[in-house]
Amino acid sequence: MKTNLSFAHPAEVETECLAVVVLDNGSKDKPDVAVQSNDAAVVAAAAAVIASGEVTAKPAETTLLRSPEKLKAKRLLLIGGGKAESFSASDLRKLAGAVVRALKPRGIRSLAFVAPDSLNAEEAVKAIVEGAFVGNFDPDTYKSDRKDQQIDSFTVVATGDQKKLQQAHDEAVIIGESQNFTRDLVNEPSNHMTPTILAERAKKMAKEVGLKCETYGADKIKELKMGAFWGVAQGSDEPPALIVLQYEPAGAPANIKIGLVGKGITFDTGGISIKPADGMEKMKYDMAGGAAMLGAMRAIALLKPNVKVTCIVCATENMPSGKAQKPGDIQTAMSGKTIEIINTDAEGRLVLADGLTYAKELGCTHLIDAATLTGAVVVALGYANAGVFANDDKMYERFNAALSKSGEKFWRLPLGDEYLDNMRSNIADLVNAGARWGGASNAAAFLKEFAEDTPWLHLDIAGTAWMEDTKPWIAKGPSGIAVRTLIEFVRDFKG
Repeated sequence: MKTNLSFAHPAEVETECLAVVVLDNGSKDKPDVAVQSNDAAVVAAAAAVIASGEVTAKPAETTLLRSPEKLKAKRLLLIGGGKAESFSASDLRKLAGAVVRALKPRGIRSLAFVAPDSLNAEEAVKAIVEGAFVGNFDPDTYKSDRKDQQIDSFTVVATGDQKKLQQAHDEAVIIGESQNFTRDLVNEPSNHMTPTILAERAKKMAKEVGLKCETYGADKIKELKMGAFWGVAQGSDEPPALIVLQYEPAGAPANIKIGLVGKGITFDTGGISIKPADGMEKMKYDMAGGAAMLGAMRAIALLKPNVKVTCIVCATENMPSGKAQKPGDIQTAMSGKTIEIINTDAEGRLVLADGLTYAKELGCTHLIDAATLTGAVVVALGYANAGVFANDDKMYERFNAALSKSGEKFWRLPLGDEYLDNMRSNIADLVNAGARWGGASNAAAFLKEFAEDTPWLHLDIAGTAWMEDTKPWIAKGPSGIAVRTLIEFVRDFKG
Protein backbone atom coordinates (compact mmCIF):
# COMPACT_ATOMS: atom_id res chain seq x y z
CA MET A 1 0.00 0.00 0.00
CA LYS A 2 1.38 3.38 -1.00
CA THR A 3 0.84 6.07 1.60
CA ASN A 4 1.41 9.80 1.50
CA LEU A 5 0.63 13.05 3.26
CA SER A 6 -1.49 15.91 1.96
CA PHE A 7 -1.56 19.39 3.45
CA ALA A 8 -4.40 20.55 1.22
CA HIS A 9 -7.83 21.52 2.49
CA PRO A 10 -9.85 18.29 2.78
CA ALA A 11 -12.46 19.58 0.33
CA GLU A 12 -9.74 19.97 -2.31
CA VAL A 13 -8.42 16.40 -2.07
CA GLU A 14 -9.26 14.31 -5.12
CA THR A 15 -9.91 10.74 -4.02
CA GLU A 16 -12.40 7.92 -4.37
CA CYS A 17 -13.38 8.45 -0.74
CA LEU A 18 -12.62 11.01 1.95
CA ALA A 19 -12.94 9.67 5.52
CA VAL A 20 -13.53 11.95 8.48
CA VAL A 21 -14.03 11.17 12.17
CA VAL A 22 -17.23 12.17 13.96
CA LEU A 23 -17.33 12.42 17.76
CA ASP A 24 -20.07 12.89 20.32
CA ASN A 25 -19.45 16.04 22.36
CA GLY A 26 -22.70 15.78 24.27
CA SER A 27 -24.07 13.98 27.28
CA LYS A 28 -25.73 10.57 27.55
CA ASP A 29 -29.16 12.15 27.36
CA LYS A 30 -28.32 14.78 24.78
CA PRO A 31 -25.85 13.68 22.05
CA ASP A 32 -23.96 16.34 20.12
CA VAL A 33 -22.36 14.75 17.06
CA ALA A 34 -19.72 16.82 15.28
CA VAL A 35 -17.36 16.34 12.34
CA GLN A 36 -13.69 16.51 13.35
CA SER A 37 -12.59 18.91 10.63
CA ASN A 38 -12.35 22.68 10.36
CA ASP A 39 -13.09 22.54 6.64
CA ALA A 40 -16.44 24.28 6.20
CA ALA A 41 -17.24 22.36 3.02
CA VAL A 42 -16.77 19.01 4.76
CA VAL A 43 -18.89 20.11 7.71
CA ALA A 44 -21.62 21.32 5.33
CA ALA A 45 -21.56 18.07 3.33
CA ALA A 46 -22.22 16.07 6.49
CA ALA A 47 -24.66 18.49 8.10
CA ALA A 48 -27.94 17.02 6.81
CA VAL A 49 -27.23 13.40 7.72
CA ILE A 50 -25.95 14.42 11.15
CA ALA A 51 -29.02 16.58 11.77
CA SER A 52 -31.25 13.62 10.88
CA GLY A 53 -29.92 11.65 13.86
CA GLU A 54 -28.75 8.80 11.64
CA VAL A 55 -25.14 9.39 12.68
CA THR A 56 -24.61 8.51 16.35
CA ALA A 57 -20.77 8.55 16.42
CA LYS A 58 -20.67 5.10 18.01
CA PRO A 59 -17.17 3.59 17.66
CA ALA A 60 -16.51 2.25 14.13
CA GLU A 61 -20.01 3.21 12.90
CA THR A 62 -19.78 4.15 9.20
CA THR A 63 -22.00 6.37 7.10
CA LEU A 64 -21.18 6.67 3.39
CA LEU A 65 -22.31 9.70 1.39
CA ARG A 66 -21.99 9.66 -2.39
CA SER A 67 -21.22 12.68 -4.57
CA PRO A 68 -20.93 15.13 -1.68
CA GLU A 69 -21.45 18.74 -2.75
CA LYS A 70 -18.43 21.06 -2.93
CA LEU A 71 -15.97 18.21 -2.32
CA LYS A 72 -13.58 16.87 -4.93
CA ALA A 73 -13.84 13.44 -3.30
CA LYS A 74 -16.33 11.08 -4.94
CA ARG A 75 -17.57 9.88 -1.54
CA LEU A 76 -17.52 11.08 2.05
CA LEU A 77 -17.28 8.47 4.81
CA LEU A 78 -18.14 9.44 8.36
CA ILE A 79 -16.53 7.12 10.91
CA GLY A 80 -17.69 7.19 14.52
CA GLY A 81 -15.12 7.59 17.27
CA GLY A 82 -17.33 7.58 20.36
CA LYS A 83 -17.23 10.19 23.09
CA ALA A 84 -14.97 13.17 22.41
CA GLU A 85 -13.76 13.35 26.01
CA SER A 86 -12.19 9.89 25.89
CA PHE A 87 -11.07 9.76 22.24
CA SER A 88 -7.39 8.81 21.93
CA ALA A 89 -4.70 7.99 19.39
CA SER A 90 -5.33 4.31 20.12
CA ASP A 91 -8.98 4.77 19.13
CA LEU A 92 -7.92 6.61 16.00
CA ARG A 93 -5.59 3.76 15.02
CA LYS A 94 -8.53 1.37 15.11
CA LEU A 95 -10.73 3.76 13.13
CA ALA A 96 -8.18 3.96 10.33
CA GLY A 97 -8.17 0.18 10.11
CA ALA A 98 -11.97 0.11 10.21
CA VAL A 99 -12.19 2.58 7.32
CA VAL A 100 -9.83 0.50 5.20
CA ARG A 101 -11.73 -2.70 5.95
CA ALA A 102 -15.10 -1.06 5.26
CA LEU A 103 -14.07 0.27 1.86
CA LYS A 104 -12.03 -2.65 0.45
CA PRO A 105 -15.07 -4.86 -0.33
CA ARG A 106 -16.69 -1.94 -2.18
CA GLY A 107 -13.95 -1.97 -4.78
CA ILE A 108 -12.46 1.30 -3.56
CA ARG A 109 -8.70 1.33 -4.03
CA SER A 110 -7.71 4.84 -2.96
CA LEU A 111 -8.86 6.88 -0.02
CA ALA A 112 -7.91 9.86 2.10
CA PHE A 113 -8.30 10.15 5.87
CA VAL A 114 -8.57 13.51 7.61
CA ALA A 115 -6.52 13.71 10.80
CA PRO A 116 -8.85 14.99 13.56
CA ASP A 117 -7.92 18.34 15.05
CA SER A 118 -8.65 17.16 18.60
CA LEU A 119 -5.41 15.12 18.81
CA ASN A 120 -1.76 16.02 18.52
CA ALA A 121 -1.08 16.14 14.78
CA GLU A 122 2.03 13.93 14.82
CA GLU A 123 0.38 11.30 17.02
CA ALA A 124 -2.69 11.39 14.80
CA VAL A 125 -0.73 10.87 11.58
CA LYS A 126 1.24 8.02 13.12
CA ALA A 127 -1.89 6.29 14.44
CA ILE A 128 -3.76 6.63 11.16
CA VAL A 129 -0.97 5.17 9.05
CA GLU A 130 -0.30 2.27 11.43
CA GLY A 131 -4.00 1.48 11.64
CA ALA A 132 -4.39 1.55 7.87
CA PHE A 133 -1.67 -1.08 7.43
CA VAL A 134 -3.28 -3.29 10.06
CA GLY A 135 -6.66 -2.99 8.34
CA ASN A 136 -5.27 -3.68 4.88
CA PHE A 137 -3.96 -7.15 5.80
CA ASP A 138 -6.05 -10.25 5.09
CA PRO A 139 -5.06 -13.88 5.75
CA ASP A 140 -6.65 -15.46 2.64
CA THR A 141 -3.26 -16.05 0.99
CA TYR A 142 -3.99 -19.50 -0.36
CA LYS A 143 -7.54 -19.07 -1.63
CA SER A 144 -7.65 -19.96 -5.31
CA ASP A 145 -10.37 -17.37 -5.92
CA ARG A 146 -8.76 -14.71 -3.76
CA LYS A 147 -10.17 -11.31 -4.62
CA ASP A 148 -7.68 -8.47 -4.90
CA GLN A 149 -9.29 -6.39 -2.19
CA GLN A 150 -6.47 -4.14 -1.12
CA ILE A 151 -6.24 -0.40 -0.71
CA ASP A 152 -3.52 0.68 -3.13
CA SER A 153 -3.25 4.37 -2.20
CA PHE A 154 -3.83 5.88 1.24
CA THR A 155 -3.50 9.61 1.95
CA VAL A 156 -3.48 11.29 5.34
CA VAL A 157 -4.77 14.86 5.25
CA ALA A 158 -3.19 16.89 8.04
CA THR A 159 -2.17 20.37 9.16
CA GLY A 160 0.89 21.36 11.15
CA ASP A 161 4.67 21.32 10.89
CA GLN A 162 5.15 19.57 7.58
CA LYS A 163 8.65 18.28 8.35
CA LYS A 164 7.58 16.72 11.67
CA LEU A 165 4.42 15.28 10.17
CA GLN A 166 6.37 13.74 7.29
CA GLN A 167 8.75 12.14 9.79
CA ALA A 168 5.80 10.76 11.78
CA HIS A 169 4.31 9.38 8.55
CA ASP A 170 7.55 7.74 7.44
CA GLU A 171 8.14 6.11 10.81
CA ALA A 172 4.57 4.84 10.90
CA VAL A 173 4.99 3.21 7.49
CA ILE A 174 8.01 1.29 8.81
CA ILE A 175 6.11 0.19 11.91
CA GLY A 176 2.97 -0.79 9.99
CA GLU A 177 4.92 -2.76 7.41
CA SER A 178 6.92 -4.49 10.15
CA GLN A 179 3.79 -5.51 12.02
CA ASN A 180 2.37 -6.97 8.81
CA PHE A 181 5.70 -8.69 8.13
CA THR A 182 5.22 -10.49 11.45
CA ARG A 183 1.60 -11.31 10.64
CA ASP A 184 2.60 -12.77 7.29
CA LEU A 185 5.13 -15.10 8.97
CA VAL A 186 2.58 -16.26 11.54
CA ASN A 187 -0.10 -16.76 8.91
CA GLU A 188 1.93 -19.29 6.92
CA PRO A 189 0.99 -22.96 7.37
CA SER A 190 3.69 -25.12 8.90
CA ASN A 191 4.52 -26.86 5.62
CA HIS A 192 5.36 -23.41 4.23
CA MET A 193 7.02 -22.17 7.44
CA THR A 194 9.44 -24.78 8.72
CA PRO A 195 12.32 -23.70 10.98
CA THR A 196 14.57 -23.69 7.92
CA ILE A 197 12.19 -21.45 5.98
CA LEU A 198 11.80 -19.12 8.96
CA ALA A 199 15.59 -18.80 9.07
CA GLU A 200 15.66 -18.05 5.34
CA ARG A 201 12.99 -15.37 5.74
CA ALA A 202 14.99 -13.84 8.59
CA LYS A 203 18.14 -13.80 6.45
CA LYS A 204 16.32 -12.18 3.54
CA MET A 205 14.82 -9.50 5.76
CA ALA A 206 18.15 -8.83 7.46
CA LYS A 207 19.87 -8.35 4.12
CA GLU A 208 17.19 -5.91 2.98
CA VAL A 209 17.43 -3.68 6.05
CA GLY A 210 21.13 -4.01 6.88
CA LEU A 211 21.16 -6.36 9.87
CA LYS A 212 23.79 -8.97 10.60
CA CYS A 213 22.16 -12.40 10.58
CA GLU A 214 23.55 -15.83 11.39
CA THR A 215 21.58 -19.05 11.44
CA TYR A 216 22.67 -22.35 12.92
CA GLY A 217 21.44 -25.94 12.94
CA ALA A 218 21.56 -28.94 15.23
CA ASP A 219 25.35 -29.14 15.41
CA LYS A 220 25.67 -25.63 16.83
CA ILE A 221 22.78 -26.22 19.25
CA LYS A 222 24.55 -29.30 20.58
CA GLU A 223 27.93 -27.51 20.64
CA LEU A 224 26.41 -24.76 22.79
CA LYS A 225 24.99 -27.48 25.08
CA MET A 226 21.45 -26.21 24.58
CA GLY A 227 19.94 -29.39 25.98
CA ALA A 228 16.54 -27.84 26.67
CA PHE A 229 16.20 -26.56 23.09
CA TRP A 230 17.52 -29.80 21.61
CA GLY A 231 15.19 -31.85 23.79
CA VAL A 232 12.25 -30.28 21.94
CA ALA A 233 13.89 -30.38 18.51
CA GLN A 234 14.99 -34.02 18.61
CA GLY A 235 11.50 -35.37 17.92
CA SER A 236 11.10 -33.75 14.49
CA ASP A 237 12.46 -34.73 11.09
CA GLU A 238 12.64 -31.01 10.30
CA PRO A 239 15.99 -29.57 11.43
CA PRO A 240 15.86 -26.81 14.04
CA ALA A 241 17.21 -23.32 13.48
CA LEU A 242 18.94 -20.99 15.91
CA ILE A 243 18.47 -17.52 14.39
CA VAL A 244 20.65 -14.64 15.61
CA LEU A 245 20.29 -11.06 14.38
CA GLN A 246 22.52 -8.18 15.48
CA TYR A 247 21.87 -4.44 15.33
CA GLU A 248 24.98 -2.53 16.39
CA PRO A 249 24.93 1.17 15.43
CA ALA A 250 28.16 3.12 15.54
CA GLY A 251 28.37 5.27 18.63
CA ALA A 252 25.86 3.28 20.67
CA PRO A 253 26.65 2.88 24.39
CA ALA A 254 29.07 0.00 24.84
CA ASN A 255 27.62 -1.09 28.18
CA ILE A 256 24.03 -1.63 27.02
CA LYS A 257 22.66 -4.32 24.75
CA ILE A 258 18.99 -5.30 24.60
CA GLY A 259 18.28 -8.96 23.98
CA LEU A 260 15.05 -9.97 22.25
CA VAL A 261 14.36 -13.70 22.57
CA GLY A 262 11.48 -15.32 20.70
CA LYS A 263 9.81 -18.71 20.83
CA GLY A 264 9.79 -20.08 17.27
CA ILE A 265 7.79 -23.33 17.44
CA THR A 266 6.66 -23.52 13.82
CA PHE A 267 4.18 -26.24 14.70
CA ASP A 268 3.24 -27.61 18.09
CA THR A 269 1.57 -31.00 18.31
CA GLY A 270 2.36 -31.16 22.01
CA GLY A 271 4.91 -33.90 21.38
CA ILE A 272 4.35 -37.18 23.24
CA SER A 273 1.89 -35.29 25.49
CA ILE A 274 -0.11 -34.73 22.32
CA LYS A 275 -2.77 -32.05 22.07
CA PRO A 276 -6.43 -32.77 21.25
CA ALA A 277 -7.12 -32.78 17.52
CA ASP A 278 -9.78 -30.07 17.79
CA GLY A 279 -8.15 -26.75 16.97
CA MET A 280 -4.65 -28.13 16.53
CA GLU A 281 -4.40 -26.52 13.09
CA LYS A 282 -4.01 -23.17 14.85
CA MET A 283 -0.72 -24.36 16.33
CA LYS A 284 1.10 -23.00 13.30
CA TYR A 285 0.91 -19.73 15.26
CA ASP A 286 3.17 -21.03 18.03
CA MET A 287 6.09 -19.15 16.49
CA ALA A 288 4.35 -15.78 16.92
CA GLY A 289 6.77 -14.70 19.65
CA GLY A 290 9.75 -15.30 17.37
CA ALA A 291 7.98 -13.62 14.47
CA ALA A 292 7.27 -10.57 16.64
CA MET A 293 10.94 -10.28 17.46
CA LEU A 294 11.84 -10.47 13.76
CA GLY A 295 9.28 -7.80 12.91
CA ALA A 296 10.60 -5.56 15.67
CA MET A 297 14.17 -6.02 14.41
CA ARG A 298 13.11 -5.03 10.91
CA ALA A 299 11.72 -1.76 12.21
CA ILE A 300 14.66 -1.16 14.55
CA ALA A 301 17.11 -1.49 11.66
CA LEU A 302 15.18 1.10 9.65
CA LEU A 303 14.41 3.53 12.49
CA LYS A 304 18.02 3.40 13.73
CA PRO A 305 17.79 3.97 17.50
CA ASN A 306 21.13 4.49 19.25
CA VAL A 307 21.25 1.24 21.20
CA LYS A 308 22.59 -2.23 20.47
CA VAL A 309 20.03 -5.00 20.04
CA THR A 310 20.49 -8.74 19.64
CA CYS A 311 17.61 -10.97 18.60
CA ILE A 312 17.56 -14.73 19.17
CA VAL A 313 14.82 -16.98 17.80
CA CYS A 314 14.85 -20.65 18.77
CA ALA A 315 12.93 -22.35 15.97
CA THR A 316 11.81 -25.97 15.84
CA GLU A 317 8.76 -28.18 15.54
CA ASN A 318 7.41 -30.05 18.57
CA MET A 319 6.53 -33.49 17.25
CA PRO A 320 5.80 -36.99 18.60
CA SER A 321 8.09 -39.68 17.23
CA GLY A 322 10.38 -42.49 18.27
CA LYS A 323 13.07 -39.85 18.79
CA ALA A 324 10.95 -37.42 20.80
CA GLN A 325 11.65 -36.63 24.44
CA LYS A 326 9.30 -38.32 26.90
CA PRO A 327 7.69 -37.36 30.18
CA GLY A 328 10.20 -38.20 32.90
CA ASP A 329 13.27 -37.41 30.79
CA ILE A 330 15.92 -35.10 32.24
CA GLN A 331 17.40 -32.38 30.05
CA THR A 332 20.39 -30.19 30.93
CA ALA A 333 19.95 -26.59 29.80
CA MET A 334 22.75 -24.40 28.49
CA SER A 335 22.99 -22.74 31.91
CA GLY A 336 23.74 -26.10 33.53
CA LYS A 337 20.35 -26.33 35.26
CA THR A 338 18.63 -29.69 34.96
CA ILE A 339 14.98 -29.99 33.96
CA GLU A 340 12.61 -32.90 34.50
CA ILE A 341 10.16 -33.15 31.61
CA ILE A 342 6.68 -33.53 33.06
CA ASN A 343 4.71 -32.52 29.99
CA THR A 344 6.25 -32.33 26.52
CA ASP A 345 3.61 -29.76 25.56
CA ALA A 346 5.35 -27.28 27.90
CA GLU A 347 8.07 -26.90 25.29
CA GLY A 348 8.14 -23.15 24.78
CA ARG A 349 9.76 -22.44 28.12
CA LEU A 350 12.45 -24.99 27.27
CA VAL A 351 13.59 -23.27 24.08
CA LEU A 352 13.34 -19.85 25.74
CA ALA A 353 15.46 -21.03 28.66
CA ASP A 354 18.39 -21.68 26.35
CA GLY A 355 17.64 -18.58 24.29
CA LEU A 356 17.84 -16.37 27.39
CA THR A 357 21.09 -17.97 28.50
CA TYR A 358 22.60 -17.51 25.04
CA ALA A 359 21.51 -13.87 24.94
CA LYS A 360 23.40 -13.25 28.17
CA GLU A 361 26.45 -15.07 26.76
CA LEU A 362 26.33 -12.70 23.77
CA GLY A 363 26.53 -9.74 26.15
CA CYS A 364 22.89 -8.70 26.49
CA THR A 365 22.33 -6.54 29.56
CA HIS A 366 18.52 -6.29 29.34
CA LEU A 367 16.25 -9.10 28.19
CA ILE A 368 12.75 -9.40 26.75
CA ASP A 369 11.24 -12.69 25.64
CA ALA A 370 7.96 -13.17 23.81
CA ALA A 371 6.01 -16.37 23.39
CA THR A 372 2.60 -17.91 22.91
CA LEU A 373 3.44 -19.68 26.12
CA THR A 374 0.42 -20.69 28.19
CA GLY A 375 -3.28 -21.29 27.93
CA ALA A 376 -3.36 -20.14 31.54
CA VAL A 377 -2.74 -16.52 30.50
CA VAL A 378 -5.90 -16.72 28.39
CA VAL A 379 -7.83 -18.01 31.40
CA ALA A 380 -6.50 -15.08 33.43
CA LEU A 381 -6.84 -12.27 30.90
CA GLY A 382 -9.04 -13.54 28.08
CA TYR A 383 -8.36 -12.35 24.56
CA ALA A 384 -8.20 -8.65 25.49
CA ASN A 385 -4.80 -8.36 27.18
CA ALA A 386 -1.45 -10.08 26.85
CA GLY A 387 0.46 -10.90 30.01
CA VAL A 388 3.72 -9.25 31.04
CA PHE A 389 6.03 -10.34 33.85
CA ALA A 390 9.07 -8.47 35.13
CA ASN A 391 11.89 -9.11 37.58
CA ASP A 392 12.80 -5.41 37.53
CA ASP A 393 10.39 -2.54 38.15
CA LYS A 394 12.38 -0.08 36.04
CA MET A 395 12.17 -2.41 33.06
CA TYR A 396 8.43 -2.69 33.52
CA GLU A 397 8.03 1.09 33.83
CA ARG A 398 9.85 1.50 30.53
CA PHE A 399 7.62 -1.10 28.96
CA ASN A 400 4.50 0.54 30.34
CA ALA A 401 5.61 3.87 28.87
CA ALA A 402 6.04 2.15 25.50
CA LEU A 403 2.49 0.79 25.78
CA SER A 404 1.13 4.33 26.05
CA LYS A 405 2.59 5.01 22.60
CA SER A 406 1.88 1.69 20.93
CA GLY A 407 -1.73 1.36 22.03
CA GLU A 408 -1.25 -2.36 22.72
CA LYS A 409 -2.79 -3.91 25.82
CA PHE A 410 -0.68 -5.85 28.31
CA TRP A 411 -1.38 -6.53 31.99
CA ARG A 412 1.32 -7.17 34.57
CA LEU A 413 0.99 -10.51 36.35
CA PRO A 414 2.82 -11.63 39.49
CA LEU A 415 6.12 -13.40 40.00
CA GLY A 416 7.37 -14.82 43.27
CA ASP A 417 8.93 -17.70 45.12
CA GLU A 418 5.47 -19.19 45.65
CA TYR A 419 5.27 -19.86 41.91
CA LEU A 420 8.86 -21.07 41.68
CA ASP A 421 8.08 -23.63 44.40
CA ASN A 422 5.59 -25.15 41.96
CA MET A 423 8.40 -25.68 39.45
CA ARG A 424 10.86 -27.58 41.67
CA SER A 425 11.68 -31.22 40.93
CA ASN A 426 12.51 -34.06 43.28
CA ILE A 427 15.03 -35.51 40.84
CA ALA A 428 16.35 -32.41 39.02
CA ASP A 429 16.55 -28.66 39.57
CA LEU A 430 13.27 -27.82 37.89
CA VAL A 431 10.21 -29.37 36.28
CA ASN A 432 8.93 -27.94 33.01
CA ALA A 433 5.26 -28.06 34.08
CA GLY A 434 3.91 -27.32 37.53
CA ALA A 435 0.53 -27.14 39.20
CA ARG A 436 -2.55 -26.26 37.17
CA TRP A 437 -3.36 -23.10 39.09
CA GLY A 438 -1.38 -19.97 38.28
CA GLY A 439 0.07 -21.62 35.21
CA ALA A 440 1.20 -18.40 33.51
CA SER A 441 3.05 -17.26 36.65
CA ASN A 442 4.54 -20.73 37.14
CA ALA A 443 5.95 -20.63 33.61
CA ALA A 444 7.30 -17.12 34.15
CA ALA A 445 8.95 -18.21 37.41
CA PHE A 446 10.64 -21.04 35.47
CA LEU A 447 12.01 -18.57 32.91
CA LYS A 448 13.18 -16.16 35.61
CA GLU A 449 15.61 -18.87 36.72
CA PHE A 450 17.41 -18.43 33.39
CA ALA A 451 17.18 -14.63 33.20
CA GLU A 452 18.54 -14.62 36.77
CA ASP A 453 19.51 -11.08 37.88
CA THR A 454 19.54 -9.57 34.39
CA PRO A 455 16.67 -7.05 34.03
CA TRP A 456 14.03 -9.03 32.17
CA LEU A 457 10.52 -8.96 30.81
CA HIS A 458 8.46 -11.96 29.75
CA LEU A 459 5.58 -11.39 27.32
CA ASP A 460 2.99 -14.18 27.24
CA ILE A 461 1.00 -13.42 24.08
CA ALA A 462 -0.91 -16.70 23.78
CA GLY A 463 -4.33 -15.06 23.93
CA THR A 464 -3.64 -12.08 21.69
CA ALA A 465 -1.29 -13.24 18.93
CA TRP A 466 -4.26 -14.67 17.03
CA MET A 467 -7.53 -12.77 16.58
CA GLU A 468 -10.29 -15.30 17.18
CA ASP A 469 -12.89 -13.14 15.42
CA THR A 470 -12.84 -10.42 12.81
CA LYS A 471 -13.08 -6.95 14.31
CA PRO A 472 -14.02 -3.83 12.32
CA TRP A 473 -10.34 -2.77 12.25
CA ILE A 474 -8.54 -6.12 11.94
CA ALA A 475 -9.10 -9.47 10.24
CA LYS A 476 -9.41 -12.78 12.05
CA GLY A 477 -5.97 -14.35 12.20
CA PRO A 478 -2.50 -13.15 13.24
CA SER A 479 -2.41 -9.82 15.06
CA GLY A 480 1.28 -8.93 15.19
CA ILE A 481 0.94 -8.18 18.92
CA ALA A 482 4.05 -6.85 20.72
CA VAL A 483 5.79 -5.53 17.61
CA ARG A 484 4.76 -1.90 18.11
CA THR A 485 5.54 -1.92 21.83
CA LEU A 486 8.95 -3.55 21.37
CA ILE A 487 9.82 -0.88 18.82
CA GLU A 488 8.81 1.95 21.15
CA PHE A 489 10.64 0.31 24.07
CA VAL A 490 13.89 0.10 22.14
CA ARG A 491 13.59 3.58 20.62
CA ASP A 492 13.15 5.21 24.02
CA PHE A 493 15.82 3.17 25.82
CA LYS A 494 18.29 5.63 27.31
CA GLY A 495 20.32 3.37 29.56
